[in-house]
Amino acid sequence: MTPLKTCSQNCVFCQLGRTTKTTVIRQEYVPLEEVLEELGDWFKRNGKADHITLSGSGEPTLHSRFGEVLRFVRENSSIKAVLLTNSSLMGLPEVRKAASHAHIVKVSLSAWDQASYGWVNRPHPDLDFKQLIEGQKAFRDEFKGQMWIEVFLVAGMNSIPSDVAKIAAVADLLTPDRIHLNTAVRPPAEDFVAPLSRERLISLCRLFRPTAEVIAEYKDKGGFEIQANQEEIVSMLKRRPCTAEEIAGAFGMHLNEVFKYLVALTKEGRIGSERTSGTLYYTAAKRGERGSLPRAHAGGENTASAFDVSEGFHEEQ
Repeated sequence: MTPLKTCSQNCVFCQLGRTTKTTVIRQEYVPLEEVLEELGDWFKRNGKADHITLSGSGEPTLHSRFGEVLRFVRENSSIKAVLLTNSSLMGLPEVRKAASHAHIVKVSLSAWDQASYGWVNRPHPDLDFKQLIEGQKAFRDEFKGQMWIEVFLVAGMNSIPSDVAKIAAVADLLTPDRIHLNTAVRPPAEDFVAPLSRERLISLCRLFRPTAEVIAEYKDKGGFEIQANQEEIVSMLKRRPCTAEEIAGAFGMHLNEVFKYLVALTKEGRIGSERTSGTLYYTAAKRGERGSLPRAHAGGENTASAFDVSEGFHEEQ
């Protein structure tokens, strides 16, 4: 439907690689007649499938006539028509009307506010998170079919349980029929993107209504644990201050292991810390600044409390 990586977003986790130039221009990238002719020939050969899905190598709603493809499937077969979309253009009435020809529409939601939308999805400058959600809500109100949500989680970016809960709260506004959790089990657009283990995803499913389902396809049956490296932790702290517990939760690491990284990074002068309302937060150090060693590691009076982990964290071990 669209040329490779023709998209309105440049998501850090995209398995197709980076979007070199995002766009919100809708046009007939591939002639509609060619698409319908190919589909028609397949139907005549008695092609069998459970679903016919519009997704491809970019954002399908950028094709100005994608709705006609969905309608053609409905009118010429008993196969369910499915649309996979980042939903960034759902604010446009014509896009919502075209999408309504699908039996199932799966939209993406991997952020909870403008800042997180910016660093996870890296949208076109004309797009913003408020418009994204308003478009999704408008479509949900109008659509008579099944609306599903896919939440893509990246270790250290949007995987802290408190942040996932914020995504779940936004998803709840959309009253979806199903929610799918996914993570970067395939090579992503950016090297710093790390996946969550199957166990971590399962532990986060209960935050959603309805309870989410894990759709990430792991190569091994047992899943795996993600071990952060120093660069990933610093990258996380550049986005916002975090506690040691939040870092541990984001990467699925034991708290003691996290403190080893924090001590090393502090010695190198790459991170610092500050206490706010009794809670110790770590931050990426500004140029010329050097942090102080975490008091918990130094063995002071705060050692026990600093290593006290929440019940939820223990459940994830």
